[in-house]
Amino acid sequence: MNIYRIIFLSCLALNAFAQTGNFNGLDMSMGNLYKLSNAKTRSISPENFTGEPGKGGMATLEQGSAKDAARDLGQGWKVNPFVVIEAGQTFTLAEMTGPGSVQHIWMTPTGNWRYSIIRFYWDDEKEPSVEVPVGDFFGMGWGEYAHLNSLAVTVNPGSAFNCYWPMPFRKKCKITMENIGEEKMRLYYQVDYTLTEVPSDAAYFHAQFRRSNPTKGSLFTLVDGIRGKGHYVGTYMAWGVNNNGWWGEGEIKFFMDGDGKYPTISGTGTEDYFCGSYNFENRKTKQYQEFSTAYAGLHQVIRPNGMYTSQQRFGLYRWHVMDPVRFEKDLKITIQDLGWRSGGRYLPQQSDISAVVFWYQTEPHQSFPKLPSRNDLEVN
Repeated sequence: MNIYRIIFLSCLALNAFAQTGNFNGLDMSMGNLYKLSNAKTRSISPENFTGEPGKGGMATLEQGSAKDAARDLGQGWKVNPFVVIEAGQTFTLAEMTGPGSVQHIWMTPTGNWRYSIIRFYWDDEKEPSVEVPVGDFFGMGWGEYAHLNSLAVTVNPGSAFNCYWPMPFRKKCKITMENIGEEKMRLYYQVDYTLTEVPSDAAYFHAQFRRSNPTKGSLFTLVDGIRGKGHYVGTYMAWGVNNNGWWGEGEIKFFMDGDGKYPTISGTGTEDYFCGSYNFENRKTKQYQEFSTAYAGLHQVIRPNGMYTSQQRFGLYRWHVMDPVRFEKDLKITIQDLGWRSGGRYLPQQSDISAVVFWYQTEPHQSFPKLPSRNDLEVN
């Protein structure tokens, strides 16, 4: 064999070996699950608040939240599986020193999910990059369970919230939960993360909540004031309708990078944006048809029951995993609140709309609007 060909093939082999050895353990998929990495797996829960190796399940009966249940068994036997967050208290769920990335979060919060505010702080931030009622963060804005089965978020029986958004950080990650309700809440949770090198082009995860009840001028602003370079990756909406008939004729519009009166991206209707069609109607049953898929869904339909629950309410999500909306300088998103009236005319509506938007961007980010008061968060 030609000596140059031998050298060439040897270089290819060495390069392949080097690439394998440099895998950082991020961007996991079935396609790379077999690859070895020097990344370190860690997990924080009430049984190991620091995530340190060999420090799990060490709570004594005197320290344990479940000390009565474990009193016959003692240390190591599910002594401290949950925390109690008192009314008005903010509890730090996890603090991690990087570089690394959050890879999965599981939790089962009790109480009013609108009154439990989850926040994420990256590196040395004083203001959060995520500030959302915990129910809305996991697609449960109406305060009751609805099965959600997607790549980024799953919610399973009985109220198991799971998040798979990758969240890289370079220095630190801090996650807190504030109970703004009047009663204490119980929280089981687990934050699974990895300690590894984070690439220079990795942006930071953000999520923001807004609500209009009712909308003003039949227009709802999902987010505005985003500044910097990044990409938009997801929308969750809890939409309450205050009139009869189909409610989702409104178009979503993405204004980016200096757009003026008219946006760069304009949708064709609410159900179209959420990857459905024709009112989400099952043509056989003549009813709304719930669905939950990897990237989009109408996973929740709350129908009037003829007594106290009087309005139609919907939970919808759209994850831009394969089609992120990339922006260089700024981003604003609105959606029209339109139904139908007589004569085949659009009806400007006054719906109760809440939304969580998800995006990645460089830091620093713009300050978020002040979260609504407890009364303005309440589902009623």
